[in-house]
Order: sequence, then structure tokens, then C-alpha cells
Amino acid sequence: MNIIVCIKQVPSSSNVKVDPVTGVLIRDGVESKMNPYDLYALEMALTLKEAHGGSVTVVTMGPDAAKAVLMEAIYMGADRGYLISDRRFAGADVLATSYTISSAISALGGYDLILCGKQTTDGDTAQVGAEMAEFLHLPHYANVHRAAHAANGRMLCSCELGDTVLEAEIALPCLLCTDGEINTPRLPSYKRKCAAAGRHDLITTLSLDDFADADASHYGLTGSPTQVERIFPPEKNTERVFMEGSHVSEQLFSLLKAQKFI
Repeated sequence: MNIIVCIKQVPSSSNVKVDPVTGVLIRDGVESKMNPYDLYALEMALTLKEAHGGSVTVVTMGPDAAKAVLMEAIYMGADRGYLISDRRFAGADVLATSYTISSAISALGGYDLILCGKQTTDGDTAQVGAEMAEFLHLPHYANVHRAAHAANGRMLCSCELGDTVLEAEIALPCLLCTDGEINTPRLPSYKRKCAAAGRHDLITTLSLDDFADADASHYGLTGSPTQVERIFPPEKNTERVFMEGSHVSEQLFSLLKAQKFI
């Protein structure tokens, strides 16, 4: 089973400044890590590989610094990584990002299963996986917390849907978005890290020139139907109201009513 896992490098802190002019996150000087939800997808991929053989390929979109999360995935057990990087991809919204990654995956080909974390901690849209599946014309499930490879070329999946659990089969090739805390991701292997030292062949960079659709207007800012009008950190309000006496509930009711919460 040949599995592709989509991962992303995200800020490791929520205290990230925003450029007031462009409205984008200022990532320079900010420590980064692999998106936590992607760790669960990667662990699922590695477990399936150990059970059924095949390979695990990790893919990320971002600047050259994003190679760090690809190497981390390789230290954990992935076989190779691909960095999708091109200045013409800059400014992409969710739709353009999905199209870019799906175009890269189409260029790679030869996969049976694509796994994504359900969302990223810096965007929280939870839309990229499903949109990629649509671009790739693949069946897909979201909120997957358990998956097993069946003998008939299908995956057996359990999906958390609020107060309901969906048990279903899905034909390969397919795309699954894994839920959080479905497993315990393994730590990077020091032995694998030593073996990968100096191996520049483990990561390949893909640009627009590697895609079947090389029309730059379909990518980045020009290929994005939506744009962020303004982004800003939330205002902090430390105002407090202290209530004393034997009629606190009445005071609280009056306050909530005055504030039009009830």
C-alpha cells in the first residue's frame, strides 16, 4: 500500500504577530513545528505500512524552511518527502492551496491512499482535505478515528460524527482526514536520523513547472476566489465584576439581562 500523507509546518506558539498591511502571519523568527493533527495521520500511515507493506510519502507546501517537518516525518518512518514550493503559490486561499497540493499529488501518482489531519492549528478551516479529494476525483471521509485495510481493496473506516459513529467501507484509492487523538504518534528515531544525515535525495522540491496545469493564474493569490480583508489579534478584556451578599443570583441575572445575554 502506497500512502501519501499531507503535513504542514505551523507556528509552535499562538503568540504570532500579524502584518497590518498584508494581513498575513509574520513567521520570521517564530519557532515552528509539525501540525499536531498531521502527526495522527502520519502514525496511521506508518501503522498501515507496517501491517501491509508499501511506502509512506510525505508532502508539504511552504517555503524552504518547511523541509524541517519533512525530515521529522522521515525520522519517524516515512520513506521520502516532497516540498511544494514556488513564489507563484504565495497568497493562496484554501481553494488555491487545495488545488496546488492536489496538482502536486497528481504529478507524483502511484498512490493508494491519501491521509490528512482534519485541520491545521494556524488556519482551522478543515476544508483542504475534502477539496483535494474533489480535485482528485476521489471518495473521501472526514473525522476518521480508525481505519483498516480490507482484503477486497477497500478501507474499513470509523468516523466520529458528533454523537454518532459511522462505520463504513470506502474503495481505494481514497482520501481520509483523520481525527485528533486517535493514536499515539511515535517519536522520531535517532537511528533513522543518523542514517538520513547528508541524504539530499530524500526530499524533492516541486514547483509549478512540474505540474500538468502550468497556468500561473490558477495558483496563489490570482487563483484564490477569496481574500482576507483584515486579520488581527483578539482584544484582551480584563474587566471583572465582583458580586457579594446573599442575592448573588439576582445580581447575576440583572447583569446578564442588562448586557442582553438573556
